[in-house]
Amino acid sequence: MALCVCAGAMCACSFGMTPAALIVTPENRVLAGGPPMATIMDCIPMKNILPFGMCSSLANPQVAAATAAALGVLTPMPCLPVIPAPWMPGSPTILVGGKPALNQNCKLMCAWAGVIQITNPGNTSIFVP
Repeated sequence: MALCVCAGAMCACSFGMTPAALIVTPENRVLAGGPPMATIMDCIPMKNILPFGMCSSLANPQVAAATAAALGVLTPMPCLPVIPAPWMPGSPTILVGGKPALNQNCKLMCAWAGVIQITNPGNTSIFVP
């Protein structure tokens, strides 16, 4: 069992420089002791997933171009997450608004090769499978 994730949870990207808060809008109308619970579909860049400061992934075209211009010296550029798929794997038996609940073990992939994970689920008492 893992803790469920709710609004205000903190996330980190493997290529990002700073953590970012997960934004969960109250459209599902299910609360986790106060803040709204997250689902695997809470993965929209700039709505749910905020930038992680500077990106250092060479798969990011901006970083690759800046690094090439600096003669091969890695040059981080501002993060702009590109999320092609929802959080995985999600909670198989708990649905929030008809979608699987998000738990602290879920991961999210950025198109620039970063792995986004939950560092603080924003709740300490509600467990989901």
